[in-house]
Amino acid sequence: MKPETEIREEIALGGDAAAQLRDLSASATAENTVRPTAPPSLWTPSLSDFLFLSLIVWLFLAGPNGWLALLSDGDTGWHVRVGDWIREHGAFPRQDFLSFSKAGEPWFAWEWGSEIYMSYLHQAAGLKGVVLGIGIMIPAYLIVLFRHALWRGASPLIALPVLLIASGSSAIHFLARPHIFTLLFLAASLWLIENERRNPSWRIWLLLPLTVVWANLHGGFLSLVACLGLVAAGSALSLDWAGARRFALLAVGCLAVSVLNPYGVQLHTHIASYLQSDWIREAVDEFQSPSFRSEAMLLFEILLFASLISIYRSVRRGNWADALLVVGWAHLSLGSVRHVPIFLLVAGPIVASELSHWWNELVPGLPKRALLRTFDKLSRDLAPGFVRNSIWVLLPVAVLVLVDRPIPWPTTFPEEKFPVALIEQYRGDIEGKRVLTTDEWGDYLAYRFYPGQRVFFDGRSDFYGEQLGRTYLTLMQGGPAAEEQVERFQFDTVLVPKAWVIHGALRRSGKWEVVNEGKKAILLRRKGGRVGNPF
Repeated sequence: MKPETEIREEIALGGDAAAQLRDLSASATAENTVRPTAPPSLWTPSLSDFLFLSLIVWLFLAGPNGWLALLSDGDTGWHVRVGDWIREHGAFPRQDFLSFSKAGEPWFAWEWGSEIYMSYLHQAAGLKGVVLGIGIMIPAYLIVLFRHALWRGASPLIALPVLLIASGSSAIHFLARPHIFTLLFLAASLWLIENERRNPSWRIWLLLPLTVVWANLHGGFLSLVACLGLVAAGSALSLDWAGARRFALLAVGCLAVSVLNPYGVQLHTHIASYLQSDWIREAVDEFQSPSFRSEAMLLFEILLFASLISIYRSVRRGNWADALLVVGWAHLSLGSVRHVPIFLLVAGPIVASELSHWWNELVPGLPKRALLRTFDKLSRDLAPGFVRNSIWVLLPVAVLVLVDRPIPWPTTFPEEKFPVALIEQYRGDIEGKRVLTTDEWGDYLAYRFYPGQRVFFDGRSDFYGEQLGRTYLTLMQGGPAAEEQVERFQFDTVLVPKAWVIHGALRRSGKWEVVNEGKKAILLRRKGGRVGNPF
């Protein structure tokens, strides 16, 4: 550019100098204008991709148990075998084929879609396939939760601790079971619902086909119906009548299309009776209220208290939908620990965004050189890298699929919880026999010796019901009544934890002999062999 003095001289001389000045001014403006950059390519890695990788490492590679922790619940075993049965028979089961205590009685594979999926995974890669195919959905739903929070306006450095608290509090529920589908589907649904509240579009109706798929994978689809109902009620309290009608219609629509499953409305009556059962609430640990003595529940408590701030701020701004979602699921989670992951999933993005809005109100009043201002600037600088994922997010998944070593993939269930070695050593005394054992170990036996093994009791507490459930508790507690039940069900093998007192009475009776006594389990065999008929 020419110096200003030269330009003025040209103007004074007349001619085309004025035109030249306009050209120079336009050129200077163009030089100082920040041209908009093209959006990042799908092939450009993002911070969100690295967060996904970090979650995989943190959850499954850095810990002492790794992927094996996903098999801490024996239910995984019978889910795999039910999927095998469906594929082998080309039909949906309507009678029990896993037990000898209720053999042939009406039973339905309510989660058949998940079970077929798990069966294919098991066929393809054994237990590695099962834990990887189910486990990879855990960091996926956590990333959806995190990005939903950012989309709501949360600061990354506030959303990240909320994400870690949600993950840590839910870790006891991170198991290779169908409920993981509910965590992933609900995370996506909540984001879709919030988007609809702000920018109504046709996409919200995708919840209808999603519900159809969901209802055939896990009964948690009712959590979506509940959330839609709470949002509809919240919209009405906010005097948003159009939103109230729309979300109420969606709730009814999702409930209606959920009957598109092999068992129709029987699915809903079963879930209702299961959730209302006093026996289930009394006997099943995950239906108990949370005990705030573990690290996981202390983290839950932190977010629970933080949610009080979000409820206050939501109500103050007239956002009753968010307030009702948090209050409703907080109430349910305090009544049953199985609802804790859903509360964290629902409340996490809301709490992170409300805390961030509060933070944004606080920062302008701070001194310019305050440390918290630096924190705020860092968070704002990081934000663009977290709001998207690239194709590279699939790379760690592909590596895990293709690589076997040095990753310690599980080949059997964890020895810490299941007497795997003992069962293999004394297979002849267990396989095909009427075995008295725990429900968890029964799950494993049904998996290990399928299709020839039948069990007395397994993890399907909804199927066995209160009468047989109380018999199971009687056997666990020991006493004369327990010995009567041993004869009634004609057990010929007993494989129980040493904490079960019944093994002492059986040894004293003279009818049983000890086959093996270890630190955790004891195996007894009836003298003289089987007294009952085969299955």
